[in-house]
Amino acid sequence: MKNLLPVLLLTCFLFSCKEQNEDIVTEPNKDGSIETVVSVKHKDGFDILTTTHKIWVKNQLDKTLVKIDTLKSLGLTTVEGEDRDGYTEKVQVKKDYEFYITVK
Repeated sequence: MKNLLPVLLLTCFLFSCKEQNEDIVTEPNKDGSIETVVSVKHKDGFDILTTTHKIWVKNQLDKTLVKIDTLKSLGLTTVEGEDRDGYTEKVQVKKDYEFYITVK
């Protein structure tokens, strides 16, 4: 019993230290915000970048702005993946762009 108390206290301490990310938003503040969605679709030899902005004012969608751009394809890359039977295979897929967003 004497050894059980420190183990229980340590366990409680470890579970209470779970990292919480306050930056993750499940739904935007619709009282006054801009919601942005960025996506890339791969086509033959080029990629299509679509940027959609939804402007929310006083809990109503005020405006939706959509911008579509054509980008050079980054080519192919080799990745490992598993098939349905659990076998590891190397396949070639189109490279994805990395997104870096700066908000001021």
